[in-house]
Amino acid sequence: MEKQEFRAGYVAVVGRPNVGKSTLINALLGQKIAAVSPKPQTTRRNQLGILSLPEAQLIFVDTPGLHDPQHKLGDFMNQAAGEALRDADILLWLLDASAPFTSEDHLIAEKLGGMRSLPPVWMGLTKTDLVNEKTLEERKRQAVELYPAQDVLTLSVKNKASLDALLEVMISRLPLGEAFYESDTVTDLYERDIAAELIRESVLTFVQEEVPHCVAVKIDAYEERPGEKAYIEATLFVERDSQKGILIGKGGEMIKKIGTHSRQEIEEMSGCKVFLELKVRVNKNWRNSPDALELLGYKQVAG
Repeated sequence: MEKQEFRAGYVAVVGRPNVGKSTLINALLGQKIAAVSPKPQTTRRNQLGILSLPEAQLIFVDTPGLHDPQHKLGDFMNQAAGEALRDADILLWLLDASAPFTSEDHLIAEKLGGMRSLPPVWMGLTKTDLVNEKTLEERKRQAVELYPAQDVLTLSVKNKASLDALLEVMISRLPLGEAFYESDTVTDLYERDIAAELIRESVLTFVQEEVPHCVAVKIDAYEERPGEKAYIEATLFVERDSQKGILIGKGGEMIKKIGTHSRQEIEEMSGCKVFLELKVRVNKNWRNSPDALELLGYKQVAG
């Protein structure tokens, strides 16, 4: 019997903030590895989602949403996304079919058009379950006008057939080669890193206005204990005293709500009982401080 050819490679998933990159990757993997919230800029760094199949290994790179940066953190996020574009075998650009394309979508088209070397680009229209057929056809037409991609795919995390079709296209375009990771590896992040992202996701879920974007999470301790238990200490950094007050809430109500939601998410991810202790500290203007960004795990942007 002839041995089936195996394919493996990297698929960079790009798009404006809040277009559904993390949601799609979580759906493809069948488990949650990336933070998801209805607010933009949930993803701040590249994260791998590794899908191992009998015939292929697809390494999805969940990138920060490309945007017009307002601080050094934004510069870092755009740089991280740019690195993923250059190193990938395939580029999957997601656009939200449920709303008109935005200035940020046009900014991405401009950036891609100005790059000298790019992998093959596919466009994926997300959230197609929220629009009728006429609107979807109009979005397809607009996508073709926006950028000369290889093709425009329609996607919905609620429609398994659309996800299977996406995988079929991506696999057919990956280079022949051996797997890069063991078959049981699903991400390049450690559990403590995912825990930090899930805590920040809880902040994004419960806190409104500008505060969520001024929050960073640092895991101070992550200890696995006997009996499938884990002890986690984490610090939430904000930029102003007023933001600290909002995060803590009246009588500690908000930080308790964030802690409870975070603990439940981490327990689902890790499969063990979790004791979680959160504290809040002020680090003024941390998003524009190279030292603070490095402390929080964001490498300093060169230049």
